[in-house]
Amino acid sequence: MPVVPTYPGVYVQELPSGVRTITGVATSITAFVGSAARGPTDIPVVINSFGDFETTFGGLWLNSTLGFSVRDFFLNGGAQALVVRLYHADPGDPNANPAVPAPAAAAPLPVGELKFVASSPGIWGVRLRTRVDVDGVTDEVATLLGVTKADVFNLTVTDTSTGQSEKHLNLTVKDSPRRVDLVLSAESQLVAYDGKLDPATKIAVGTDPLGKLEDAIAAAVKALNDKQIADPSGDVTNEKKAVTDARKLRDDALKAALSAVSDGLALTVADFLPTKGLANKKGLYALEKADLFNLLCIPPYHLPVDTIDVDPNLVAAAATYCEQRRAMLLLDAPKPWINKDTARTQFTDADQDYVGTRSANAALFFPRLKLANPLRGNQIEISSAVGAIAGVFARTDTARGIWKAPAGLDATLTGVSQLSVPLTDPENGELNPLGVNCLRAFPVGGRVVWGARTLRGADQLADEYKYIPVRRTALYIEESLYRGLKWVVFEPNDEPLWAQIRLNVGAFMHDLFRKGAFQGASPRVAYFIKCDDETTTPNDINLGIVNVVVGFAPLKPAEFVIITIQQIAGQVEV
Repeated sequence: MPVVPTYPGVYVQELPSGVRTITGVATSITAFVGSAARGPTDIPVVINSFGDFETTFGGLWLNSTLGFSVRDFFLNGGAQALVVRLYHADPGDPNANPAVPAPAAAAPLPVGELKFVASSPGIWGVRLRTRVDVDGVTDEVATLLGVTKADVFNLTVTDTSTGQSEKHLNLTVKDSPRRVDLVLSAESQLVAYDGKLDPATKIAVGTDPLGKLEDAIAAAVKALNDKQIADPSGDVTNEKKAVTDARKLRDDALKAALSAVSDGLALTVADFLPTKGLANKKGLYALEKADLFNLLCIPPYHLPVDTIDVDPNLVAAAATYCEQRRAMLLLDAPKPWINKDTARTQFTDADQDYVGTRSANAALFFPRLKLANPLRGNQIEISSAVGAIAGVFARTDTARGIWKAPAGLDATLTGVSQLSVPLTDPENGELNPLGVNCLRAFPVGGRVVWGARTLRGADQLADEYKYIPVRRTALYIEESLYRGLKWVVFEPNDEPLWAQIRLNVGAFMHDLFRKGAFQGASPRVAYFIKCDDETTTPNDINLGIVNVVVGFAPLKPAEFVIITIQQIAGQVEV
């Protein structure tokens, strides 16, 4: 508003500059979807290291390839990942005689009338121990909570498999600021409250049943040690028997507890694409709860290992979802591709689609990797490659920029001992023109990514998004401008607004030009921005539309280097 002068003097007013800096989005946040030993389900969890994955999801697990792919991602330069754990509940065996009931989703951990349960499904919850005490509980605390001292308790939870421990003070089952279910829901990573919020609940000090049995073992061992110290030559037969009996009781109870819960069954396509999954944000579409991801990896989920693969129907749905979210889908070659001939035949099969998509937002890599499995004595096994490749993408983005092809001698696959199929140059030359990116092993360069084409990269298609860096650069610009121009909504649609748009988008594009993202020696030939009365007509203005046209000349990788050599014949001087 202009200043309205009322008194003689100097008036100061600030004018907006019209500069609204457009910040480029992240380029290599990688989403992983699959099964894990523990952790929240259908929720995208931000992971910044493999240590984070071990803490939240339990680390490597023989029943899933997810942990191995996440490990390879960080090992190869990945910085941030989103992990979505899916869980296929075990319904029990209806044909068993007698019928086997469906096991509980999470391990029950009762302490007297208080009923706790592991925070997520899986056998891991059986290793939890809960203990209730009233140490430090005072009348003053109870008064502040509006309950009696007898209603207040403390809860200690310990994960005996990892040593992680939590202590929650001044809890109560009555309605108060420290109501047990609300506190555990907000603060605990290990347990949730599964009991009744009954004011008549009797609070008793103690531990869960397995905890009591382990306390009994500790007491028996202590009695044995004390007697041996007091009388080294004395008879300790009864004490040893007490230790043995206590351990047997614990082992029998542990066996029963393990049979009451399940790690679930192998995942199916329905777990990734549940009914109304997009609306309910379940399965693959749990990523709707995430603000941004740039790469999507679905490690093979069919077990046992000799049948590991990803269903083409799931690949098709995932590629479509990536198109909606402006992300790239990274794919392993199908498991039957054990040589070049099979790969070529199945990829070009007109009767059956073995891959599932030909999207410009997807890229296929062949062959798979051979890695040591530390859970099986470091035996060499065929493993998914997408995690390691996503790490190479992230490393290349950081070092060179998203416009640099994530391939070449710098795109080494760290931690990879072998490739499942060694390829020669002629074999590579048969697959590359089809849009299949090959992984190669060179004597000095090691194992490297040796292809940078999307699944629209076949020479016959002549697609404008033939190359991965070109497609990813376009997605990066689209997402950055989508977020950076939201301030335009509801602004007056006329020349002053158009000038501001040109100014801000131009600054963003010029910064990319200076970093070497575009072809051309000058901005004039590298990019353009149009937003004026030619792009936005009076009818568009009446409809509330402003049109911004942005063009850029992308860098394309030097895929083929041709060296021409000519011998210069000696000339005879006269």
